[in-house]
Amino acid sequence: MYAMAVEKKWILRESADRQTVRQLSSELGVDPVLAELLVQRGVNTFQQARSFFRPSLDDLHDPFLMKDMEEAVGRVHQAVVSRERILVYGDYDVDGTTAVSLVYSFLRRLTPAIDFYIPERYDEGYGVSYKGIDWAYENGFGLIITLDCGIKANEKVEYARGRGIDMIICDHHLPENELPKAVAVLDPKREDCNYPFDDLSGCGVGFKLVQAYSQRYDIPFESLIPLLDLLVVSIASDLVSVTDENRILAHYGLKQLNSSPREGLLAMIHLSGLEPMHLTIDDIVFKIGPRINAAGRMESGRIAVELLTASDEATAVRIGTEINEHNNERKNIDRRITQEALEMVRTGNCLSSGNATIVYNPQWHKGVVGIVASRLVEAFYKPTIVFTQSQGGLVTGSARSVHGFDLYDAIESCADLLENFGGHLYAAGLTLREENLEAFCERIEKFISGRIIPEMQTPVVDVDAKLNFSQITPKFLRILKQFQPFGPGNSAPVFLTENVYDNGMGRKVGAEGGHLKLELIQESHPYHHISAIAFNMAGFFDHIKAGNPVDVCYSIVENYYRGTANTQLRIKDLRERDELL
Repeated sequence: MYAMAVEKKWILRESADRQTVRQLSSELGVDPVLAELLVQRGVNTFQQARSFFRPSLDDLHDPFLMKDMEEAVGRVHQAVVSRERILVYGDYDVDGTTAVSLVYSFLRRLTPAIDFYIPERYDEGYGVSYKGIDWAYENGFGLIITLDCGIKANEKVEYARGRGIDMIICDHHLPENELPKAVAVLDPKREDCNYPFDDLSGCGVGFKLVQAYSQRYDIPFESLIPLLDLLVVSIASDLVSVTDENRILAHYGLKQLNSSPREGLLAMIHLSGLEPMHLTIDDIVFKIGPRINAAGRMESGRIAVELLTASDEATAVRIGTEINEHNNERKNIDRRITQEALEMVRTGNCLSSGNATIVYNPQWHKGVVGIVASRLVEAFYKPTIVFTQSQGGLVTGSARSVHGFDLYDAIESCADLLENFGGHLYAAGLTLREENLEAFCERIEKFISGRIIPEMQTPVVDVDAKLNFSQITPKFLRILKQFQPFGPGNSAPVFLTENVYDNGMGRKVGAEGGHLKLELIQESHPYHHISAIAFNMAGFFDHIKAGNPVDVCYSIVENYYRGTANTQLRIKDLRERDELL
C-alpha cells in the first residue's frame, strides 16, 4: 500500500581491520562475519565481547553524576517525609506515559500523597501547561515532577512558583541557553552536566531519579527491577540509541517484560497477538508502543498511565481493550488519510511536491498527521509536512525528514511565520495562521532546494556484510541473537546474499497481496533454503516466479508461533540480477 517509489542505493560497509577480525574470530570461535560485526560496533577484544554479550547492571552509571541530582533527591525526600502532595506530570506519548508510570509506581510505595497528570493533546498541547499547574494548585500539590518535558518551560516554572508550587524537571530534550529556575533540572544534555551518557529516554531520566533516591535512602536496587519493563518500552519507542547504559537497561527490561511483565503490559502483549516470553525490541516498536500511543492520539494519555499502573488483571484487560480499540480506529483513520494524501500528491492538488512534499486538509485528524507524514516519506522520499486545522483558526502540522537533512533547521528559518514549533533533526511539529500557509510553503521549499543534495534524496540500505546461506547455521543464529537488543547504534545487521532463487513455493500475501512470502535458495548452495518475507515488494513476483535470480538485502529474525521458533529473512530490498550494484 505504501510501496517505496524511489530506488534504494545499497552501500556495503567497508571491511574492518582484517587482523583484528581474524584474532577475534579465533578467540571467540565464531564465524568471521560475526567477528566483523563486533569490530564494526567497537568490540575488538575478547573482554569487550564478553561485556557486550553479557550486559551487567553493575555497569550502570552513578545517578549522582547527573547535575542537580542531589537537589532533586533532597526535595523529593522532603515531600515524602512531610506527606506533601506530589504530582507526577508527563507527556502523552509512550516515553512520557511510561516515565510517569515508573516514577508514580515508585513513589506511591513511599507516600499516599501522590497523583499523576497527563495534559490533553488537543486542549493543552505538548509539555507543561498553565491548566495543569492550575489543577495542581487547586488540588493542593506542593511539588510537581515533570517527565519527558519541561526543559523549555521557563515561564511555567515561574508561574508555578508564584502559586507556591516547586518543580523538578526530568527531561532529555535539548535545553535552550537559559534553563528553567526549578528546584532541580535533570537533563543529561545540559552543557554543564557531566553525566557520562546523554542519550537517555525521558523515562530513563526518571529511572535515574528513583535509582538515586533508592541509593541515598537504602532501598534495595532489586526493588527497581520490576520497573524496567516500562523503561525498555520507552527506550524502544522513543528510538534513543541502544548503546552504553541504554543497552544494559533495555537488556534487563526485555528480561522483565518476557518473564514477569506488569498487568497492563501483559494485556497489551495478548491484545497485540504477540508470543509471551519471546518479545523483542521490534515487538515493542511495531505492536506495543503504537497501542500505548493511540491512547493520547485518540482520547487521553491518562488512560495509558492507568493501564500501565493497573494492579489487577481485570482492570488491565478492560483498559487495554479500550486502548486497543482506539488503536484500531487510529489505523483506519491513518489508512484513509494516507490514501487521500497520496492521491493529492499524485494529482498535483498539494501545496508542494518539488523538493518537499506538503499537503493540507482541514478535516484530517490531528492525532495521525505525523504517521501520515512518515508514510509520505516512504512513498516519495522527500522532507514532508502534513497539515490540518487546529483550534482558533490555526493550522497545525507534523514534519518528517529524510536521512541527512535537518528539517528542524528549515522550519526554524520560517519562525517569523509560525505561532510555535518544536522538534529535532528528523521530526518536528509546528503551528501557524492559515493566512501564512502559502508564504510558509514558498519559503521552506526555497530553503530546502538550496540545501538538499542528491545523496539525501536517495534512500540507502546500509549493508553490514555479504553472507552465504550456508553460513546461517544454528550456532551462527545463537550468537547473532546475543547481539540483541537491537536499535539505533546497534542496528540489526543487514546482510547481502547474491544470486538467489525462489524454490517455486513463493506467493503473494497480505490483505491486498502487497507482500511476498518466499522460500529462497542460493545457486551455489542449492540444498540450503530459507524462508523470507518481503513487505510491499509484490511488484517483483512475476520476475521471481519465473525462476529468475535476485540479490537480496535482509536482516535475520526469529519468529515464534505457538511456542515454535522459525528463522526468517526480513527482506529490506531486492534486485534483479541483471542490475548493477
